Parts: sequence; C-alpha cells; structure tokens
Amino acid sequence: MYISFAGSITFKNSKNANEIISMVPDDKLLIETDCPYLSPEPNRGKRNDSRNIKYTAEKIANVKGKSIEEIAEITYANAKKIYNL
Repeated sequence: MYISFAGSITFKNSKNANEIISMVPDDKLLIETDCPYLSPEPNRGKRNDSRNIKYTAEKIANVKGKSIEEIAEITYANAKKIYNL
C-alpha cells in the first residue's frame, strides 16, 4: 500500500498532517496535485496545477527532515515502481 499526499497537508487547519506524514515510510510515499482543486498554501483557493506540487513536497520535506530534492527522488522512485517504468 502506498500513501499519497496532496496540497491539503499545507493548510493551517490540516489536523494531524505532520504526525501522519512522519508515520509513512519513504518507500510508500507519493505526492499528488489533486488538480484542479485543493491548491496548497500559498495558493489556496486558486485553481491547482502541477506547478504547485513543490509546496506539498516542501511540507513533507520539512516534516521528515529531508531536502525537497530527496523527497522528489523518493516519490519519483516510488511512482516508477507503481507504474513499472
């Protein structure tokens, strides 16, 4: 099972987001945009697109104590596994 996070984890009222992010093992972690809805902060309320995924990755990186580049590598590797690429 994989767990995917979207922009809603960046919302101020996102309850338990940090706790849940820290519980998900890196090899089961994914990120998604949930386009065109749920734009992450600082774009909340605006139409969402893939350019905003960096904010979700940044939130996960902060919680896990990793760089955004590390989170990008981890989630890319996991997506490759899922899609057999």
